[in-house]
Amino acid sequence: MSSSGGEFMVTMRRKEVVAAMLPMQKHWLPLSNLDLLLPPIDVAVFFCYKKPRGSASGGDDFTFGSMVRVLKEAMVQALVPYYAFAGEILSNSLGEAELLCNNRGVDFLEAYEDVKLQDLNLYNPDESIEGKLAPTRKHGVLSVQVTELKCGGIVVACTFDHRIADAYSTNMFLVSWAEMAQSKPLSVIPSFRRSLLNPRHPGSYAPSLDHMYVPISALPPPKVPQPGADPLISRLYYVTAEKLSLLQTLATSKSSSYKRTKLESLSAFLWKMVAKSAHMENANQKICKMSVVVDGRKRLSSGDEDMTTAMASYFGNVLSFPFGEKIVNDLKEKPLSWVGDEVHDFLEAAMTKEHFLGLIDWVEAHRPEPATLKMYCSGNSDGPRFTVSSGQRFPVTKVDFGWGRPALGSYHFPWGEEVGYVMPMPSPTVDGDWVVYMHLLKAQIELIETDAADIFSPLTAYHLNLLNAD
Repeated sequence: MSSSGGEFMVTMRRKEVVAAMLPMQKHWLPLSNLDLLLPPIDVAVFFCYKKPRGSASGGDDFTFGSMVRVLKEAMVQALVPYYAFAGEILSNSLGEAELLCNNRGVDFLEAYEDVKLQDLNLYNPDESIEGKLAPTRKHGVLSVQVTELKCGGIVVACTFDHRIADAYSTNMFLVSWAEMAQSKPLSVIPSFRRSLLNPRHPGSYAPSLDHMYVPISALPPPKVPQPGADPLISRLYYVTAEKLSLLQTLATSKSSSYKRTKLESLSAFLWKMVAKSAHMENANQKICKMSVVVDGRKRLSSGDEDMTTAMASYFGNVLSFPFGEKIVNDLKEKPLSWVGDEVHDFLEAAMTKEHFLGLIDWVEAHRPEPATLKMYCSGNSDGPRFTVSSGQRFPVTKVDFGWGRPALGSYHFPWGEEVGYVMPMPSPTVDGDWVVYMHLLKAQIELIETDAADIFSPLTAYHLNLLNAD
């Protein structure tokens, strides 16, 4: 079976199901209230590796077959503690998603692509990754594809159901999988202790959460896509530490006590760019919305040592999606420092223990009715909308299965919403530099590439030290 796209074709060689090495008592694992906020969407993550120079023991060079064997044997072990990834999602009597932990296993695909690593168009993952190097999840919770490249390098890609894991949880699994491959002790044992996210009795939440989230039954009918509508496309960019520092300086107002973080500064800059790209009728008076993903693990810990330890290993979704909404013209005309203050203000409100406890209680008050982020619901006054997620803890250098660090690791998330998505991740080659994944409207991408070409460089083999990779 082959799939093509761009200039190169991927040939599927083998498919099997890899399950945990130990027999497992079949059991049900309920999703937490924070898991239930996530719609049924898939996320992909991929790692590109140069051709290995030799085995760690000094023996023969790694072959594709030997590398696949290492990955499978490590997966069989990793699925014991990470049994959630070997299960299936079904609906319970209330119609809510629930995880059946039955060791169904992981679909594991082996493939070949007739292209060298340095010739992959990584800047355009729609061409090089989507439907080719990243597997489509058809069964279970997690699918894996390992692709041999013409140069002897490989690409390891995973696609998982976001309802079961956030990026933090997936990062834990990826590091553990790599540790198993090198026969190292696991640095983290995952915890599925759902009681950590139990609702309070009686529940309590701030009225502001009714502004952030909405039951799906309260939504208006979805808009019918207009013929010729601007498509969402995915691109990867390289941003240097020097440019990030410049954005920080520009995004920090003179009255601010603290320098804006790099994530706040990049988000503020993109908010201005996306607003500037709006070309709809009465665009200047439309509302442009941006959400920034917040991980609640440290917030829920709130200095408690035992809770800090428990949340650090918690596997599941612990996310909130605070957002800001501003008139397009204000975002375009006001200085970046003003936009930076606006980003900081709406983020700060979600950086507390009470916010996450309230969010858990809000979901409980509306169950079993599914809910979604209100920002995703478009109205007549709405302009562009997008989400920024932080991938700064993406452990790209730690996902070493024994043949070296990845030349590139990235999330790939063309999530099918009308809303854009941006995720910055650490560079695998230079400390402080970032690789930024963008899934935005074509017109937004074109404006960013025109007006901010000095900040966002299309990702190339040069950035990843691949020009001489064989």
